[in-house]
Amino acid sequence: MAAAVKTEKELGEAIKRQDDEIIIEGDLKNKVIRIRAAGKVAWAIAIGAISGAVLVSLLSGGTAAPAGITVGLAAVGVLGAPATAAAFAIAVAAGGVDALDKLRSYKTVSDTGNRLVLKRK
Repeated sequence: MAAAVKTEKELGEAIKRQDDEIIIEGDLKNKVIRIRAAGKVAWAIAIGAISGAVLVSLLSGGTAAPAGITVGLAAVGVLGAPATAAAFAIAVAAGGVDALDKLRSYKTVSDTGNRLVLKRK
């Protein structure tokens, strides 16, 4: 099944459903490219910081989202603010930070204009 997504929430849900193909459109495309481009060491630092932020948010039922974002600020130095905020929102929508690793495991099928097409390996 293929899913066309424009928001972090839609992307998180598509990853959670394990859609075979995800079409990312609009501004989200650039954020996803940044998340996927982080090297192994940089990704380890970013994912550690984002994990703490997501855990705080999920355990609080979303009421501590601002606190969770503060915990995740260490990731900003690695991914930049827009990509970090997107990664946080994707992980929360998918129910956990493992969705970000799944996102990074998708294969890029095409990257044209304002559209990125990913396929699950």
